[in-house]
Amino acid sequence: MKTIAIISQKGGTGKTTLALNLAVAAERSGQSTVIIDLDPQASAKGWHDHRQAEAPVVISSQASQLSKILATAETHGAKIIIIDTAPHSETSALTSARAADLILIPCRPGIFDLRAITTSVDLAKLSKTPAVAILNAAPPRGTLPDEAEQAIQAIGLEVSPIRLGQRAAFVHSLTAGQGVLEYEPSGKAAEEINDVYLWVRKQASM
Repeated sequence: MKTIAIISQKGGTGKTTLALNLAVAAERSGQSTVIIDLDPQASAKGWHDHRQAEAPVVISSQASQLSKILATAETHGAKIIIIDTAPHSETSALTSARAADLILIPCRPGIFDLRAITTSVDLAKLSKTPAVAILNAAPPRGTLPDEAEQAIQAIGLEVSPIRLGQRAAFVHSLTAGQGVLEYEPSGKAAEEINDVYLWVRKQASM
């Protein structure tokens, strides 16, 4: 079993969107996947409640129960665990980071997001778990994504070569209780998620 923690100490970076879409991609590739929703807002659990398909399973919990849930999931045959952490909660993020095989840090290419990412990088270093940034909501034109990537690399964090664009399909699919691979399988958002998933599989040796 492999565990992926998605952390960011800033809200609105796209943690839940990334977690849900990666989980859908994993399930479609034949990997039994569980999402652990540690955010008190329980957005991932709400998505699952509006979803027709049962998989991927979403469990809403607290960081103090994480080790117990991970053990139970492994016993029941889960192959991939994706932890959707809460923003502004260093305890939750650090607990998740230490339990993970790989940390994903989503980041929008904006000045406030880039300033906030240093806290997540520090938590990743404390956990001694490999971490990678993923640029999210990247505009299709302009130099901002390239500049953001350079700024992230300058603080010593690797950046995924695949970026997620600012696409309506990410919003509409979640509203429908789906991932973009289900909502618009031939769309650009689905292509990006599939590429990110394949890249993450290599990084985490899944």
